[in-house]
Amino acid sequence: MKYNALAVAIALISGTAVAQGHNSESDELEEVVVKAHPLHEKGLSQSIEVLKGDELSDALQSSLGATLAAQPGIRSANFGAAVGRPVINGLGGPRVKTTQDQIDTLDVSVTSTDHAVTVEPFIAEQITILKGASTLLYGSNAIGGVVDTETGRIPTKQNEDGTSGRLELRVGDNEDVRTGAGRLDGNLGEAFAWHLDAFTKEADDYEIPGFAESAQFRAAEEAEAAEAGAEEEGEEEAFGVLEGSRYDIQGGAAGLSWVGERGHLGLAVSLIDGTYGLVGGHEEEGEEEEEAEEEGVGIIELEQTRVDFSGELLSPFSIVEALSFRIGINDYEHSEIEGNGELGTFFENDAWEARFSAEHGSVSGFTGVIGLQFGDREFSAVGEEAFVAPAELDTIAMFWAGEREFDGFSLELGARVDNTSIDGSIDGEDIFRGFSTQSASIGFVIPQSEIMSWTLLFDYAERAPTIEELFSFGPHLATGRFEVGDSGLEEEAAFNISLSWAYETDNFDAHINLYRYDFNDYIYTIATGEEEDGLPVFEYAQNSAEFLGLDIELGVHLLDIAGGDLDLQASFDTVAAEIDSGDEDIDAPQIPSDRFSTSLVWDSNAWYATLTYSDVSSQNDVAPFELGTDGYTDVSAKVERSFKFGDSELKAFIQGRNLTDEEQREHVSFVKDLAPSPGRSLEVGVQYSF
Repeated sequence: MKYNALAVAIALISGTAVAQGHNSESDELEEVVVKAHPLHEKGLSQSIEVLKGDELSDALQSSLGATLAAQPGIRSANFGAAVGRPVINGLGGPRVKTTQDQIDTLDVSVTSTDHAVTVEPFIAEQITILKGASTLLYGSNAIGGVVDTETGRIPTKQNEDGTSGRLELRVGDNEDVRTGAGRLDGNLGEAFAWHLDAFTKEADDYEIPGFAESAQFRAAEEAEAAEAGAEEEGEEEAFGVLEGSRYDIQGGAAGLSWVGERGHLGLAVSLIDGTYGLVGGHEEEGEEEEEAEEEGVGIIELEQTRVDFSGELLSPFSIVEALSFRIGINDYEHSEIEGNGELGTFFENDAWEARFSAEHGSVSGFTGVIGLQFGDREFSAVGEEAFVAPAELDTIAMFWAGEREFDGFSLELGARVDNTSIDGSIDGEDIFRGFSTQSASIGFVIPQSEIMSWTLLFDYAERAPTIEELFSFGPHLATGRFEVGDSGLEEEAAFNISLSWAYETDNFDAHINLYRYDFNDYIYTIATGEEEDGLPVFEYAQNSAEFLGLDIELGVHLLDIAGGDLDLQASFDTVAAEIDSGDEDIDAPQIPSDRFSTSLVWDSNAWYATLTYSDVSSQNDVAPFELGTDGYTDVSAKVERSFKFGDSELKAFIQGRNLTDEEQREHVSFVKDLAPSPGRSLEVGVQYSF
């Protein structure tokens, strides 16, 4: 493992605040922990990050992954501006569960990197990131973590302000981005509460500071041509604009609840309808590729209708403090349209998920939650690029998590059992697989004083292979591979240990988290060296693997100046991963490189300003047939002015990202060699709340 010792030392000296935001309060974290996890509000052995309020507003971008990407240990597996799935501690894809109000997003973003997560950050009340294995409460696949977006679409109590709302408008120069989002919450009589929200966002292809193809990719192409004895055709390479990065997406929701002193019962209906381009090319090599260049870039047209139900009953029995349920029912489809306007592939995903839980009082000294979770997914993909045959997945699970206070520390325990059945096929052969997975954890929260505490977490988690890992067979053009699944894959198992230290005073904060994953039967793809349909063949395989990483956040209050607080913030994160491939240890694919960030933040009652500098190292520890990624720096800034009008507030801001207009490529992205991040971007906006 290679750690950037200088960056670590700088981070330890200079410091960063943990999710400080504008005028943030330390008790915000306690409030969120209670919602995100049913254990004691005084501590949680699992590492957690929360975005809400002004801090969430600062981070907002067009995809969920991009919104979270600046958080320590988090990156975005982006596929243009509209698509970005979070990667936590180097683990992504099916190992990170994305949820909306604690129910799966029920989209097909796990199936392929060019499929969007159907969560809209602009309507979120808060986003909670649980790092590390979150399999106990959310599902056996969440070995890497959970990202839960709380929307408030189903009201759980009456609005104390009668009717309240928020409206936000943004415009940006790069890609001519236009975003609008609004929400209203109110009461209907004395027993009902309602919610409405809507959003629209659209943008043209964004500008980039150089070539769309990376220097390493172009050099590899030249070397391959020279080895084959062919001459370069001198074709014109994309420069200055990333074709296919445009998007046009709208959506909204309506919710209604009966609310009383002992609980609520409600539902919400939400819709998403959008179109976005496919960056990096989406055609096979040869004549079809040449024709696509003449005809234009392909697009994805998606639609999702989702119905959510939620209910809670407080104190139904003497030992039970609350009974609750959540159900999400989803009708999702999207069409992949080729550059010539013809339908390439049609995806459908009819799915539902349900959770029933009971929070209980003291049983043998433990308070906690016990519950059941059910799910069903009917997935199909029909067309030329359908690399996975139709399949159906059913799950049923039971879980328990509890906490007990002892003299000097608190103990957290948990266990979960899942049964998963998958009906599918590979290369025309029908196959049924059934899996039984178990997970367990033990955690300690050890407060040494009012300002310092330690947490230690051990957990063991198993996950069943996904439909894609089992049954892929065909050209997967989003990844530029011919993928071959393995219907004989066994359960993946991971043992995780994490140690965290927290120190918080009025003028100095420090949060450090060290973690290690040891995998048995880690599932990954490996190149065979062969080609099929003009694409390199990658097969799914299983072997042992090890992940070792570190996240640091520190912060210091410098001084009071010009009527405001001036703070210095910084963070550092690093992770290294190796796979025992049998013959030798190899670096795991798409592992993020080291990153160091530092910020100056000035915050007063009416003004807020921040200047951030980030340094992302190059990544040269790569898997076979994987290209390295050059490092880059990023400079961003924001200035905001607030105006109070009684109970209402208007905020106007200007925000700049990548102000030095530097080429930036994220190593966790499958298209990082074909699609860099946007160049210099300036955005202005207003937010009105009442």
